[in-house]
Amino acid sequence: MSRRILKGTVVSDKCDKTVTVQVVNRVIHPIYKKKKKKRKKYAAHDEKNICRVGDEVKIAEHRPISKTKKWIVLSRNGETL
Repeated sequence: MSRRILKGTVVSDKCDKTVTVQVVNRVIHPIYKKKKKKRKKYAAHDEKNICRVGDEVKIAEHRPISKTKKWIVLSRNGETL
């Protein structure tokens, strides 16, 4: 099974071993052809607690870790964890 990999920005690191990552996608309206930003937040597992607010991270789909955490952090600012 292939895992989805998304790139986003850490917007919260208040929880233990959890970061909230905001992913921004640009979509084009089907009729008006105007570009629009679509934002979505994901809770991701950060085992070593090293991600901070503002970091660019890559997250990958994973088995459910808790009720809302189904993603893990793969890399931070280009460096693999």
